[in-house]
Amino acid sequence: MKALVVYESMFGNTEEVARAVAEGVGATMDVSLHEVSTAPAPITDLVDLVVVGGPTHAFSLSRPSTRADAIEKGATQGEADTGLREWIGHLRKGPHSECVAAFDTRVDRVRRLPGSAARKAVKLLRGDGYTSVGTESFYVSDVSGPLLPGETERAAAWGRRLGEDMGARAHGRPVV
Repeated sequence: MKALVVYESMFGNTEEVARAVAEGVGATMDVSLHEVSTAPAPITDLVDLVVVGGPTHAFSLSRPSTRADAIEKGATQGEADTGLREWIGHLRKGPHSECVAAFDTRVDRVRRLPGSAARKAVKLLRGDGYTSVGTESFYVSDVSGPLLPGETERAAAWGRRLGEDMGARAHGRPVV
């Protein structure tokens, strides 16, 4: 089984989570990790699971204007023009055999506010014909980070669960 993990990161926190998720998924699946600007679109390789992750900007996926704002605030990664929203827009539409999962990073102090990059990504991907197998949020202490203690371990555990669930699906076993 194969997985593709694609992430967008402006301050490095989402990249750190993506690497931990990929490590977790990699315990049971072959995994390929890509920053969004180098990710294949459309996806031409056969994969069973696509995991996408990005920072929550203005209660949703980033946009060119919110990425430009992050760069003005000191972000040293990512590009104003390219993010998950644009990458998802280049994927082929129609029924897919691939399952998708999404994660986001968000500031801890606004944990209870509505809106999530992960939920928006899954909504777009479901509209493109993918089957969602889950979303998760990981928390940073401030806009530029760092991640809260234990978040990378939680991300790796979530990735392992995703990989195990995909293995169960492939063998016709119920997903717990």
